[in-house]
Amino acid sequence: MNIRQALNNAIKILKNAKKESPALDAGVILCFLLGWEKEYLLTHYDYEICDEKVQEYLNLVNLRAQGVPLQYITGNCEFMSLMFNVNPAVLIPRPETEILVEAVLDYVNKQVIEYPRILDMGTGSGCIAVSLAYYIKNCFVTAVDISENALEIAYSNALKNGVADKIDFICSNLFEKLYDKPGTLSSLDIIVSNPPYISSSEIETLQTEVKDHEPIIALDGGKDGLYYYKKITEAAPAFLKKGGLLAFEVGYNQASAVRKIMEKHFEDIDIIKDLAGINRVVVGRK
Repeated sequence: MNIRQALNNAIKILKNAKKESPALDAGVILCFLLGWEKEYLLTHYDYEICDEKVQEYLNLVNLRAQGVPLQYITGNCEFMSLMFNVNPAVLIPRPETEILVEAVLDYVNKQVIEYPRILDMGTGSGCIAVSLAYYIKNCFVTAVDISENALEIAYSNALKNGVADKIDFICSNLFEKLYDKPGTLSSLDIIVSNPPYISSSEIETLQTEVKDHEPIIALDGGKDGLYYYKKITEAAPAFLKKGGLLAFEVGYNQASAVRKIMEKHFEDIDIIKDLAGINRVVVGRK
Protein backbone atom coordinates (compact mmCIF):
# COMPACT_ATOMS: atom_id res chain seq x y z
CA MET A 1 0.00 0.00 0.00
CA ASN A 2 1.33 3.45 -0.83
CA ILE A 3 1.07 6.72 1.09
CA ARG A 4 -1.94 7.98 -0.88
CA GLN A 5 -3.92 4.79 -0.30
CA ALA A 6 -3.06 4.69 3.40
CA LEU A 7 -4.13 8.30 3.85
CA ASN A 8 -7.40 7.75 1.99
CA ASN A 9 -8.23 4.75 4.19
CA ALA A 10 -7.43 6.73 7.33
CA ILE A 11 -9.47 9.73 6.22
CA LYS A 12 -12.46 7.47 5.58
CA ILE A 13 -12.20 5.99 9.09
CA LEU A 14 -11.97 9.42 10.69
CA LYS A 15 -14.82 10.83 8.61
CA ASN A 16 -17.03 7.94 9.70
CA ALA A 17 -16.09 8.76 13.30
CA LYS A 18 -17.18 12.37 12.63
CA LYS A 19 -13.81 13.90 13.49
CA GLU A 20 -13.55 17.61 12.68
CA SER A 21 -10.33 17.46 10.63
CA PRO A 22 -9.90 13.92 9.28
CA ALA A 23 -7.36 14.78 6.56
CA LEU A 24 -5.20 16.82 8.92
CA ASP A 25 -5.29 14.17 11.65
CA ALA A 26 -4.52 11.38 9.18
CA GLY A 27 -1.50 13.29 7.86
CA VAL A 28 -0.16 14.21 11.30
CA ILE A 29 -0.39 10.61 12.52
CA LEU A 30 1.36 9.25 9.42
CA CYS A 31 4.13 11.85 9.65
CA PHE A 32 4.59 10.92 13.32
CA LEU A 33 4.75 7.21 12.54
CA LEU A 34 7.22 7.57 9.66
CA GLY A 35 9.25 10.37 11.22
CA TRP A 36 8.62 12.58 8.20
CA GLU A 37 7.94 16.28 7.82
CA LYS A 38 4.60 17.26 6.26
CA GLU A 39 6.32 18.68 3.17
CA TYR A 40 8.12 15.39 2.53
CA LEU A 41 4.88 13.44 2.86
CA LEU A 42 3.15 15.66 0.29
CA THR A 43 5.78 14.88 -2.32
CA HIS A 44 5.96 11.11 -1.72
CA TYR A 45 2.38 9.88 -2.18
CA ASP A 46 3.59 6.91 -4.24
CA TYR A 47 5.99 5.67 -1.56
CA GLU A 48 5.17 2.08 -0.61
CA ILE A 49 4.59 1.26 3.06
CA CYS A 50 5.19 -2.26 4.40
CA ASP A 51 2.18 -4.17 5.76
CA GLU A 52 3.47 -3.95 9.32
CA LYS A 53 3.62 -0.14 9.16
CA VAL A 54 0.19 0.04 7.54
CA GLN A 55 -1.30 -1.96 10.42
CA GLU A 56 0.50 0.19 12.98
CA TYR A 57 -0.84 3.28 11.24
CA LEU A 58 -4.42 2.01 11.20
CA ASN A 59 -4.16 1.14 14.90
CA LEU A 60 -3.21 4.74 15.69
CA VAL A 61 -5.93 6.10 13.39
CA ASN A 62 -8.50 3.94 15.19
CA LEU A 63 -7.36 5.37 18.51
CA ARG A 64 -8.05 8.82 17.12
CA ALA A 65 -11.44 7.65 15.83
CA GLN A 66 -12.25 6.48 19.37
CA GLY A 67 -11.60 9.96 20.71
CA VAL A 68 -8.00 9.77 21.91
CA PRO A 69 -6.56 13.29 21.47
CA LEU A 70 -4.10 13.66 18.62
CA GLN A 71 -1.49 15.07 21.01
CA TYR A 72 -1.59 11.94 23.17
CA ILE A 73 -1.09 9.79 20.08
CA THR A 74 1.97 11.73 18.92
CA GLY A 75 3.12 12.48 22.47
CA ASN A 76 3.83 16.14 21.84
CA CYS A 77 2.23 19.56 21.57
CA GLU A 78 3.40 23.03 20.57
CA PHE A 79 2.94 25.90 23.03
CA MET A 80 4.51 29.38 22.95
CA SER A 81 6.57 28.22 19.92
CA LEU A 82 8.14 25.49 22.09
CA MET A 83 7.58 21.73 21.91
CA PHE A 84 6.21 19.86 24.93
CA ASN A 85 5.88 16.19 25.79
CA VAL A 86 2.33 15.22 26.80
CA ASN A 87 0.59 12.06 27.93
CA PRO A 88 -2.70 11.29 29.74
CA ALA A 89 -1.16 12.33 33.07
CA VAL A 90 -1.32 15.99 32.02
CA LEU A 91 -3.76 18.39 30.44
CA ILE A 92 -2.96 19.22 26.82
CA PRO A 93 -1.70 22.85 26.62
CA ARG A 94 -4.29 25.17 25.05
CA PRO A 95 -3.68 28.25 22.90
CA GLU A 96 -5.68 30.40 25.33
CA THR A 97 -3.16 29.67 28.08
CA GLU A 98 -0.60 31.56 26.00
CA ILE A 99 -2.59 34.70 26.93
CA LEU A 100 -1.75 34.00 30.59
CA VAL A 101 1.96 33.50 29.85
CA GLU A 102 2.06 36.66 27.72
CA ALA A 103 0.39 38.65 30.52
CA VAL A 104 3.16 37.59 32.91
CA LEU A 105 5.88 38.34 30.35
CA ASP A 106 4.39 41.78 29.79
CA TYR A 107 4.27 42.44 33.54
CA VAL A 108 7.92 41.45 34.01
CA ASN A 109 9.01 43.69 31.14
CA LYS A 110 7.03 46.70 32.38
CA GLN A 111 8.14 46.31 36.01
CA VAL A 112 11.75 45.71 35.01
CA ILE A 113 12.18 42.97 37.62
CA GLU A 114 15.85 42.02 37.52
CA TYR A 115 15.65 38.53 39.04
CA PRO A 116 11.99 37.47 39.03
CA ARG A 117 10.94 34.69 41.37
CA ILE A 118 7.83 32.97 40.06
CA LEU A 119 5.51 30.24 41.33
CA ASP A 120 3.45 28.17 38.89
CA MET A 121 0.69 26.54 40.92
CA GLY A 122 -0.69 23.36 39.32
CA THR A 123 2.02 23.12 36.69
CA GLY A 124 0.75 19.99 34.87
CA SER A 125 2.83 19.60 31.71
CA GLY A 126 4.97 22.51 32.84
CA CYS A 127 3.98 24.55 29.80
CA ILE A 128 3.63 27.77 31.82
CA ALA A 129 6.69 27.28 34.03
CA VAL A 130 8.93 26.17 31.15
CA SER A 131 7.77 28.99 28.86
CA LEU A 132 8.41 31.63 31.52
CA ALA A 133 11.82 30.15 32.35
CA TYR A 134 12.65 30.10 28.64
CA TYR A 135 11.59 33.65 27.81
CA ILE A 136 12.54 35.50 31.02
CA LYS A 137 16.25 36.02 31.57
CA ASN A 138 17.56 35.48 35.11
CA CYS A 139 14.23 34.22 36.50
CA PHE A 140 13.71 31.25 38.81
CA VAL A 141 10.45 29.31 38.79
CA THR A 142 8.96 26.98 41.39
CA ALA A 143 6.54 24.55 39.73
CA VAL A 144 4.04 22.81 42.01
CA ASP A 145 1.67 19.95 41.29
CA ILE A 146 -0.10 17.32 43.36
CA SER A 147 0.64 14.64 40.74
CA GLU A 148 4.06 12.95 40.66
CA ASN A 149 3.29 11.69 37.15
CA ALA A 150 2.58 15.21 35.95
CA LEU A 151 5.80 16.48 37.50
CA GLU A 152 7.77 13.80 35.63
CA ILE A 153 6.38 15.14 32.35
CA ALA A 154 6.99 18.74 33.43
CA TYR A 155 10.62 17.95 34.27
CA SER A 156 11.08 16.22 30.91
CA ASN A 157 9.81 19.39 29.24
CA ALA A 158 12.22 21.55 31.21
CA LEU A 159 15.06 19.32 30.00
CA LYS A 160 13.69 19.34 26.44
CA ASN A 161 13.70 23.14 26.35
CA GLY A 162 16.96 23.66 28.20
CA VAL A 163 15.62 25.31 31.38
CA ALA A 164 15.77 22.53 33.99
CA ASP A 165 18.34 24.51 35.99
CA LYS A 166 15.87 27.41 36.33
CA ILE A 167 12.93 25.43 37.75
CA ASP A 168 12.36 23.70 41.09
CA PHE A 169 9.66 21.00 40.87
CA ILE A 170 7.70 20.28 44.05
CA CYS A 171 4.97 17.71 44.67
CA SER A 172 2.45 19.39 46.94
CA ASN A 173 -1.27 19.87 47.47
CA LEU A 174 -1.35 23.59 46.68
CA PHE A 175 0.90 25.47 49.13
CA GLU A 176 1.22 22.73 51.79
CA LYS A 177 4.91 21.92 51.20
CA LEU A 178 5.87 25.56 50.66
CA TYR A 179 5.19 26.95 54.12
CA ASP A 180 8.27 25.23 55.55
CA LYS A 181 10.47 25.82 52.51
CA PRO A 182 13.23 28.28 53.54
CA GLY A 183 13.11 31.67 51.87
CA THR A 184 9.68 31.20 50.29
CA LEU A 185 7.34 33.33 52.41
CA SER A 186 7.01 36.92 51.15
CA SER A 187 9.66 36.20 48.50
CA LEU A 188 7.78 35.78 45.23
CA ASP A 189 7.31 38.40 42.54
CA ILE A 190 4.61 36.44 40.70
CA ILE A 191 2.21 33.58 41.32
CA VAL A 192 0.61 32.25 38.15
CA SER A 193 -1.97 29.50 37.82
CA ASN A 194 -4.24 27.82 35.34
CA PRO A 195 -6.15 25.79 37.93
CA PRO A 196 -8.93 23.26 37.37
CA TYR A 197 -11.98 25.44 36.71
CA ILE A 198 -14.73 23.28 35.22
CA SER A 199 -17.63 22.84 37.64
CA SER A 200 -18.14 19.21 38.66
CA SER A 201 -21.59 19.05 37.05
CA GLU A 202 -20.20 20.22 33.69
CA ILE A 203 -17.54 17.50 33.32
CA GLU A 204 -19.91 15.06 31.62
CA THR A 205 -20.91 17.69 29.05
CA LEU A 206 -17.34 18.12 27.76
CA GLN A 207 -16.09 16.65 24.48
CA THR A 208 -15.18 12.96 24.52
CA GLU A 209 -11.54 13.86 23.89
CA VAL A 210 -11.52 15.85 27.13
CA LYS A 211 -13.80 14.06 29.60
CA ASP A 212 -12.74 10.52 28.69
CA HIS A 213 -9.02 11.04 28.14
CA GLU A 214 -7.62 14.09 29.92
CA PRO A 215 -7.00 13.92 33.71
CA ILE A 216 -10.13 14.83 35.68
CA ILE A 217 -7.94 16.14 38.51
CA ALA A 218 -6.75 18.87 36.13
CA LEU A 219 -10.31 19.78 35.08
CA ASP A 220 -12.62 19.56 38.09
CA GLY A 221 -12.84 22.88 39.91
CA GLY A 222 -15.47 21.77 42.43
CA LYS A 223 -19.18 22.50 42.67
CA ASP A 224 -18.99 26.01 41.19
CA GLY A 225 -15.63 25.72 39.40
CA LEU A 226 -14.14 28.33 41.75
CA TYR A 227 -12.67 26.11 44.50
CA TYR A 228 -9.01 26.54 43.51
CA TYR A 229 -9.33 30.27 42.83
CA LYS A 230 -10.52 30.72 46.41
CA LYS A 231 -7.81 28.51 47.92
CA ILE A 232 -4.96 30.04 45.93
CA THR A 233 -6.14 33.63 46.45
CA GLU A 234 -6.40 33.11 50.23
CA ALA A 235 -2.88 31.69 50.53
CA ALA A 236 -1.04 33.75 47.91
CA PRO A 237 -0.49 36.97 49.94
CA ALA A 238 1.74 35.12 52.42
CA PHE A 239 4.14 34.21 49.62
CA LEU A 240 4.12 37.35 47.49
CA LYS A 241 6.25 40.43 47.97
CA LYS A 242 4.43 43.71 48.40
CA GLY A 243 3.20 44.66 44.93
CA GLY A 244 3.60 41.08 43.71
CA LEU A 245 1.34 39.75 40.97
CA LEU A 246 -1.27 37.00 41.08
CA ALA A 247 -2.34 35.89 37.59
CA PHE A 248 -5.08 33.37 36.76
CA GLU A 249 -6.48 31.83 33.62
CA VAL A 250 -10.27 31.63 33.98
CA GLY A 251 -13.19 29.92 32.27
CA TYR A 252 -15.22 31.80 29.67
CA ASN A 253 -17.81 33.01 32.23
CA GLN A 254 -15.74 33.23 35.40
CA ALA A 255 -13.80 36.50 35.17
CA SER A 256 -16.23 38.57 37.26
CA ALA A 257 -16.49 35.91 39.97
CA VAL A 258 -12.71 35.50 40.17
CA ARG A 259 -12.27 39.27 40.29
CA LYS A 260 -14.63 39.41 43.27
CA ILE A 261 -12.68 36.62 45.03
CA MET A 262 -9.42 38.52 44.51
CA GLU A 263 -10.72 41.92 45.67
CA LYS A 264 -10.36 41.00 49.35
CA HIS A 265 -6.57 40.59 49.12
CA PHE A 266 -5.50 42.28 45.88
CA GLU A 267 -5.72 45.62 44.10
CA ASP A 268 -5.24 46.95 40.55
CA ILE A 269 -7.25 43.96 39.32
CA ASP A 270 -7.46 43.70 35.56
CA ILE A 271 -9.24 41.35 33.15
CA ILE A 272 -7.54 40.43 29.87
CA LYS A 273 -9.39 39.10 26.84
CA ASP A 274 -8.20 36.32 24.55
CA LEU A 275 -8.08 36.56 20.75
CA ALA A 276 -11.75 35.58 20.55
CA GLY A 277 -12.72 38.49 22.82
CA ILE A 278 -13.46 36.21 25.80
CA ASN A 279 -12.37 37.31 29.29
CA ARG A 280 -9.54 34.81 29.81
CA VAL A 281 -7.03 36.14 32.36
CA VAL A 282 -7.48 37.96 35.67
CA VAL A 283 -4.50 39.63 37.34
CA GLY A 284 -4.09 41.61 40.56
CA ARG A 285 -1.32 43.01 42.76
CA LYS A 286 -0.82 42.49 46.47
